[in-house]
Amino acid sequence: MSENELNRLSFNEAVAFVKQRKQAAFAAMPVFGDDDQTAEGARVFVLLPDEDEGWTLRFIAGPFFSAAYAANDTIPADEIPDRVRELLFMPTRCEEDWFSDQLQVLIGKLTQAAGIGDQMPDYESQAAKGAGPEAVFPVSFIGLKKPL
Repeated sequence: MSENELNRLSFNEAVAFVKQRKQAAFAAMPVFGDDDQTAEGARVFVLLPDEDEGWTLRFIAGPFFSAAYAANDTIPADEIPDRVRELLFMPTRCEEDWFSDQLQVLIGKLTQAAGIGDQMPDYESQAAKGAGPEAVFPVSFIGLKKPL
């Protein structure tokens, strides 16, 4: 087993880590395009310490290289899907202002803070693209079923 695999935590272990250490943990999943070979975006789940509840789960999803997210929500503990509870989380740290960065910059900061980001490109220095009010994201980015 590699050292990175040893640092991964189950959902319950990550919740305990966040509550005890008052630090964050995250998991990220790529979202593939129509060709199923190129990642076009990602879903990121960040467990954060919370004064009232002990922890919260922040869900961020969207395309790469865009300053707009398809989702940027807090998911209540009783609404967390089983598929999220099956993910492995990485201990890290997180600052609130990171959630206003492009998705790939957020992932880069989370991986750098976790000590595993040395192979990530420097996305932060690249120009940001904005989305206008007419922007519509495919439902697949946030993992919901397509409307009938």
